[in-house]
Amino acid sequence: MSDRKPKNIFTAGPIPASFIAESIQKHSTQKAIGGHSIFLGQVRADETESGVITAIEYTAFEDMAIEKMHQIREDIFSKYPLTCMHVHHSLGRVSSGEICLFVFTSSAHRKAAIDACEETVERLKAELPVWGKEIIEGDKHQWKVNK
Repeated sequence: MSDRKPKNIFTAGPIPASFIAESIQKHSTQKAIGGHSIFLGQVRADETESGVITAIEYTAFEDMAIEKMHQIREDIFSKYPLTCMHVHHSLGRVSSGEICLFVFTSSAHRKAAIDACEETVERLKAELPVWGKEIIEGDKHQWKVNK
């Protein structure tokens, strides 16, 4: 384990495109980075038996999720030669078409950044105590199941 402190990964509501662009731009001063990999999770307007999904309302056991994300981060940094990693996940209501997850990994070489980003996303989806209540047109809802 490193001496890195757990970081709060949660953002209230959707993650703005301007925030994503600023995060990318800030890395232009990092001359040792040769590759970035970015995953953006967007709320889909899926058709369900009850109607079309208009939004997802995310909730979490925040302290537990932040601690779990710290462990995932440590595992990924010990496996891949990363320069940095940023993870942001929405809490609260995110409408269809908006961004709810932003994972950004950087390394000297693209393969490590790509592989680390993919593994991070898969582990987040499988391990973080975060839930999504799908809001369906007509004020109905159902709990999201990750596939």
